[in-house]
Order: sequence, then C-alpha cells, then structure tokens
Amino acid sequence: MKKKPIIYSDLSNKQLENLKELYIQKKVESMSHKELKQFVLEIISHQINDTIGKEEEMEAWREISDFFGEQFEKIILEIQTKYIDDNKVIETEIDSQKQRIELLERNSFDQEKKDMWDD
Repeated sequence: MKKKPIIYSDLSNKQLENLKELYIQKKVESMSHKELKQFVLEIISHQINDTIGKEEEMEAWREISDFFGEQFEKIILEIQTKYIDDNKVIETEIDSQKQRIELLERNSFDQEKKDMWDD
C-alpha cells in the first residue's frame, strides 16, 4: 500500500506556523551574504516600486521619509532640480497631444457638418 503524502491541511494551525518559521529560519541561514542582499533588494524594490493606489503610495512615501529623516526635503529638492526639465518635456508632450486631439475633433465635426448638408 502506497503511503499518502502529507499536505498542509494535515497540520494544525500551530504546527503549520511552526513549520513556516523553521523554514524561514533555515532558508535565511542557508543564504550567502550576496543572496541575502539580492533578496532584500527585490523585496524592497517590489514594496516601493509596485505600489498600487493612493494608500500604498502614501505608505511607501512615509517609509522613504522615515528612512531619510531630516535629509528627506533636501533630497527631494535635489531630485526636483536635477529632473526639472522632465516636467517641461511632459507638459510639451501633453500640450502637443491635446492639440492633435482638438484638431482631430474639429476635423471630425467639420466633416460631419459637410456630410449633413450634402443630403
């Protein structure tokens, strides 16, 4: 008779919790310094860069602010100064896109007027 494999539901919540903690501890202990740094980098990157919605964005903002502490505003000013031209490029792109959309709408409206009178 074949032995039935053990699955997670065979364990109580406390047993499963204990197994998970043991795994985490042993997994971390088995990782090299380089692997640990890479793992932490991936986790933090995902946590900060992959925010969805205002609430998560605000949580990431608080974490960044807490990390940089008193230097936070200075760092923001440096970044804003360094990338000030990016706002101009984005605004220019938005303006030209708006102009194209308005032109298309105007042409579409003019075309509809012409077609109406052709009947």
